[in-house]
Amino acid sequence: MSAKATSPQTDQAIRSELSQWLDDNWSADRSLLEWRNILVDGGWAATGWPTAYFGRDYNREQTALVYAIFREKGAVGAASIGPRRLASETILAMGNDDQKRRYLRPILTGEHNWCQLFSEPGSGSDLAGLSTKAVFIDGQWIVNGQKVWNTSAHHADYGILVARTHWELPKHQGISYFLIDMRQPGVEVRPLKQMNGHASFNEVFMTDAVVAAEDLVGEEGNGWAVAKTTLSYERRGGAPTLPAASAADNPRVGRVYSEYQKELAIANEPYSWYPQRQGRVDLVMSRARETGAIANPVVRQEIAKLFCMSKGAVLASQAAESKRKSGSTEIVPAGSIGKLAASVIARQAAHVHTMISGADAMLSGPDSAAAGMIAEVLISVPAISIAGGTDEIQRNIISERVLAMPKEQRSDTGPFRDIKRNS
Repeated sequence: MSAKATSPQTDQAIRSELSQWLDDNWSADRSLLEWRNILVDGGWAATGWPTAYFGRDYNREQTALVYAIFREKGAVGAASIGPRRLASETILAMGNDDQKRRYLRPILTGEHNWCQLFSEPGSGSDLAGLSTKAVFIDGQWIVNGQKVWNTSAHHADYGILVARTHWELPKHQGISYFLIDMRQPGVEVRPLKQMNGHASFNEVFMTDAVVAAEDLVGEEGNGWAVAKTTLSYERRGGAPTLPAASAADNPRVGRVYSEYQKELAIANEPYSWYPQRQGRVDLVMSRARETGAIANPVVRQEIAKLFCMSKGAVLASQAAESKRKSGSTEIVPAGSIGKLAASVIARQAAHVHTMISGADAMLSGPDSAAAGMIAEVLISVPAISIAGGTDEIQRNIISERVLAMPKEQRSDTGPFRDIKRNS
């Protein structure tokens, strides 16, 4: 499936090989799809993936070098933005050979868009409490239920779906993981309008939707383990495929560039407010100087606190990555630690922005604080403490897996059918 297996290479060897390959193959006059097929065939679309599946088994440092060379050449990379990354990494880690063969390549070429169908209105952060039902009838799975907070579902061709297949088992044991066709008549997608004015999310209704038997990922009833794999990539950022250069990096004209920019406009739109939900720490110093708040010692103290927290989160992430590289067997759920840190930092940033801007932070529009950006920060920050697992969920994971604290007493250990839940 890949061009060829590669033996360990020096940075200079990688640079020489890739530079020559791009000189021989890259052309901005190709269509985006034609170029990406060449990219996949050459093994340069996802160099951190195994050689058996379009990659080269490169480590992170080697992959970073590949990114740098693509930027230097102004070459466009594989499709990687949004839920398609979660889908590809999960399929790569947990899928069978047939699923990898059918789904990974169209993800890299951009032919397939994906969404994530996990959360439900009735179970909140208790993902394992989901009640969307999948029943095996006449050689295929029939799915009925509702999902919510589904980013880019209105653009998706396929979705990664968790559904309940066993009601007599405890809730974590009765879940299965599927790959579902979003374009079928049994799937209805409805956009959700957010209070910050964006509409990134959707709710999805499945009524007798069909999933082929071969699109069950892993074993029936083992969906919780597969879902945790997806969540781990979501919380820690995952192992990205080759990013394409930005518009600033691509000053030249050509068909591949114009088609790529159209793809980016669609793919990035749901994420345009994500920097705001992280608190926009980058705006703090300029706003403090602009307003004169930098002269206030109390404000300066809170700014210093924010920057210390941000730096601490970076150092914690680097420490976790170092342990991973060293092959340490110590359990470090870096995704949960990093996500909880991001929530705390975002709230501190919102607090600092409020101190700096005062009542102006409540206004939106071109004449308001930072042309409305500060107001958007304040109403977007709460989302980071919810999306991808609430702060409470992350604290539980950290307390149990890092600090070895006793687990909470549970009241939902019996058959899922008998557990009281929201209707």
